[in-house]
Amino acid sequence: MIKKRQKTSKFQCSIIRISKVLATFFLIPFLAKAQYSAYDVESVLKKAGSNRQELEKALEYSKNTGDPLKAKAMQFLIANMDIHFSSDFYWEDAQGRKIAYNELDYPDYAQAQKALDIIKQQNPGCRTKAIIYKDIETIKGDYLIRNLENAFKAWNSSAIKKASFDDFCEYILPYRVSVEPVQDWRTDYSEKFGWINDQITKQDFKSTLYYVKDDYDIWFTNTWGEQRKEPLPRLGGLQLLFRKAGPCTDIADLSVLTMRSQGIPASVNVIPFWATSTGGHFMNTIFDNTMKAYNCDFGSKNFGENLQREPAKVLRLTYSKRSETLASFEDVNNIPEGILQQQNYIDVTNEYWETSNVNCPLYSSATDHKIVYATTFNGLKWRPFWWGKVENGQTTFSSICKNTVLIPHYYSNGKLIPAGAPVLVRDKGSRVLVPDLENNRDVIIKEADRYLKFKIGVTYKLFYWNNGWKLVDAREVKLPTASMLFTKVPKNSLLLFLAGDSKKKLERPFTVDDNGERTWY
Repeated sequence: MIKKRQKTSKFQCSIIRISKVLATFFLIPFLAKAQYSAYDVESVLKKAGSNRQELEKALEYSKNTGDPLKAKAMQFLIANMDIHFSSDFYWEDAQGRKIAYNELDYPDYAQAQKALDIIKQQNPGCRTKAIIYKDIETIKGDYLIRNLENAFKAWNSSAIKKASFDDFCEYILPYRVSVEPVQDWRTDYSEKFGWINDQITKQDFKSTLYYVKDDYDIWFTNTWGEQRKEPLPRLGGLQLLFRKAGPCTDIADLSVLTMRSQGIPASVNVIPFWATSTGGHFMNTIFDNTMKAYNCDFGSKNFGENLQREPAKVLRLTYSKRSETLASFEDVNNIPEGILQQQNYIDVTNEYWETSNVNCPLYSSATDHKIVYATTFNGLKWRPFWWGKVENGQTTFSSICKNTVLIPHYYSNGKLIPAGAPVLVRDKGSRVLVPDLENNRDVIIKEADRYLKFKIGVTYKLFYWNNGWKLVDAREVKLPTASMLFTKVPKNSLLLFLAGDSKKKLERPFTVDDNGERTWY
């Protein structure tokens, strides 16, 4: 009995300690939705290890300000901090020892690169070392305090006056956007873009966003799909100002930091994959004075226009954990790599494209899969972009863009396994493409400007999908031709036509109707 009392006493001391820090949250009446219990915060603090005291320092500071909103805001940050991290790197020598180098120590990026070249000459065999920093283990209390005060200052002085406390916490307060290295960015951005609120007051909200885009076009270079040699998925806030260049991922982050520094709610919208093209994209949502979402793309010429092609999904990043995400209840090891492993996003696809909920029949299977994934054809592979629960031999995928095609897949041991036939999502209803192996047709593939030109000496192949791409036939072009005939093509099939010399992986699947007309997806 004595030992049991001692253990209980130790547990109670832990609760009492955090309760003292959070007492303000329960003694003061408060209507905001962004509330988290002592348990939410304590569960994160337990994961922080030796960094716990830094987080408690920030909590204590926010409580001692006497401002219940600041106390709640810090609680919000820490209660959701355990899902966030920085994906960064450093240089190490041939023996694996870290080399002292920070590009931000130099006057400009050109000089930083020259200094790095010298380091490389002095250290033959040096290399980059990728590293992950968990926020709960590395973020310092003083950093959180500065971020809190600067964020409140920006919010209180912003031209966007109707942003609620909840909106402030989600879209102004956060110190990070995605997985970028955490840097002390607010002061620099506040000074560089201080003209934005004045411009909103003098002109209007939307016009000001165009001014911001024009400003970016002057000093920031869009590198269009750049794959950095460094293992650095995102540039930190100060690196964006320092390097002055980056692809759409960095431009989207830059735009969020710019707006948040001025107390304007903003977020990144992620298109993990296009549904009718190759690759993906990153854009923005900026909220106006009525908290109406204005979707825009600071990296595109069509800044304020609608999308020109169908996305598989559009997912808006949040700082907070979202209970409706798959990763909120499913082990991430059972989820394909990508954004679906995250807990902080909202599905906003229907803000960009006409969508529908799609019912998909599934194959009979002895497996006990409870989750099935919607996949889109992108870069000659089926890529998972959404999910649904398995119920009575079928699933329903929510808010899928019309005029696209998907295939349901299971995910097991790191591999995707077909769970059903392709499904065409049309304006009215959907169509399941189960190839009719008993009824064939002839298919003529004709040259098309800017898409297909037959080349002598190249072999072309036509495939249909039946739990994998099945070869219909292969033809080598020996004489000049403008068309190619394939026979015995199963009706009701999803087809794919590939050239032997193709390297860009831009080919799209298509269907052929009874009149011989092709429709690409």
